[in-house]
Formats: sequence, C-alpha cells, structure tokens
Amino acid sequence: MGIYVETRIRGTMDELWRLTQTPDFHVRWDLRFTEIEYLPRPDESQPQQFLYATRIGFGLAIQGKGETVGQREGTNGERASALKFWSDDPKSLIREGAGYWRYEPNKDDLRFFTAYDYRVRFGALGRAFDALVFRPLIGWATAWSFDRLRLWIEKGIDPVVSLQRSLLHVIARSALAFVWLYQGAIPKLLYQHADELVMVQQGGISAEIAPLLVQVIGWVELVFGLAMLFLIHQRWHFVLTIALMIAATISVAINSPQFLVAAFNPVSLNVLMIALACVGLLASRDLPSARRCLRKPPEGI
Repeated sequence: MGIYVETRIRGTMDELWRLTQTPDFHVRWDLRFTEIEYLPRPDESQPQQFLYATRIGFGLAIQGKGETVGQREGTNGERASALKFWSDDPKSLIREGAGYWRYEPNKDDLRFFTAYDYRVRFGALGRAFDALVFRPLIGWATAWSFDRLRLWIEKGIDPVVSLQRSLLHVIARSALAFVWLYQGAIPKLLYQHADELVMVQQGGISAEIAPLLVQVIGWVELVFGLAMLFLIHQRWHFVLTIALMIAATISVAINSPQFLVAAFNPVSLNVLMIALACVGLLASRDLPSARRCLRKPPEGI
C-alpha cells in the first residue's frame, strides 16, 4: 500500500506553497530530509532536478536524487506538484518511487495532502523490513512533519522549537515512567524493602496490614508508570505526579522525619520528580502529533 497523509492548515496558499516548495524551508519541517538542493536547469521547460540526503547517525547519510515532473494551478486556486525520486546509494532501502502533493483551498482552511509509493532493494528481506518497520515509520514521520508544518503556519512555532519540545517531552515522560515502574516493582513488589514497611507503619498502619498495603501501592505505581509511558498524548500524569510528590514529601516529614536525612532520601527523589514533571508539562504544549493527520484517503478518492 502507498503512503497517504492529509492535514488541514489555516493559512494562505502562498505561504504553504513557499514553505513546501523552497528547499531551505522544506528541510526545516520535514523529518525525512536533512538536505535538499535544487540543481541548475537549462530552461523552465525542463523538470527541476534535486539532490536529497538524510542523516542516519554515526556520520552516515543516505543520498538520492529526484525531479519535479509537474506543477500546476487549477481554476479554483488548487495547486499540485508531482515528483519522482530514486537512490543509487547502497545504504538506501528505497530504490525508486513517485508521488505528489496537492493543495486545495477551502472556506476556512487549506487541504494539504500527499500520496507516494516506492520500490525497495535487498529482495525479500528488504520487502519484509519495509512492511514491518520502514513503511510504518516513514508514514508516521510524514504525518508528524505535516503537523509540525501546521504549527509553524498557524501558531508561528519554529520547527526547531517543535522538535526540541518533543524531545524534552519524551525524555521527561520516559524518565518519570521509569521511576514509577522501578519504585513500584523493586522496593515494593519484588524485594519488599524494610524502609517501605517502616514508613507505612509510622503513618498509622498496623504491622499485619503494612506488607499488603505496600504491595497495593507497588501495583498502583506500576499502573501509573505504564499509563505515563503509553498514554503519551495526555498531560494529567504530570499534574498528578507533582501533587503526589508534594503530598508524599509532607507525609514523610510529618510521620518519618528520620528518612529526610538518609543517604538516598525522599526529598531529593521527590524534588527531581517534581522538576521532571514540570518540564514535561511545559514541553507538552502544542506538540506535533501524527494522529492529527488523516492517514487514508477519503472514500471516493
């Protein structure tokens, strides 16, 4: 199946065209490319050829070439750009492909969508890797990039800022999820630590019930950690983390003050978790999201 991505953008046609058809602007919002360079052409009747590159880390880059094979503007103001692309780079999974971009003005916004497909190298192994890993990934990257472009046009959020916010959000969320999962699994469920029992008992719970309550708290922390890890589009995890860490710190200070001066104490852990939750909460505003884009063409198209 080919890749299809569609979004709606509140902006002008000229601005959308400029940010998508100018190489220097294109590479700023499109996660799939790090370099696009137009090649000189003898005259306007010739297709516009271009070079592209995508850095994949460790100093390596995948390079390819393409050409715009057609551009047009319709009677209702719609525009289209068709292209084909190919790569002789032996590191490139994509051998050759083709696709188009379409721009359609509506009353309140612009409908911007793309469809493209490609052939891969490396035989059956390449086709399997493409179906299982690469095609879903590049489809997601296209949709995520389209939403980053939308934020640039609608809210003036620079694509670099969008990427930085996204990385901060992922780091904060992943770190908090790890702490919740670790604290739930290790000292409460797998290796029930004596300090956990002491703090519960000093809070007024009997010695008979304390082990069971510690296990219940451990399971709650595990569920909370998994929710933070997988419900990535929700922000309540950060707010609840801040509230719980403040409450936990106050509770320890009142009921178990001796732990405040321990080598690995609740104060340092809770303050760091509050700080991470604040970073995650602030960074989660106006993030690009692939799920805002339509991933299948509407029926009848």
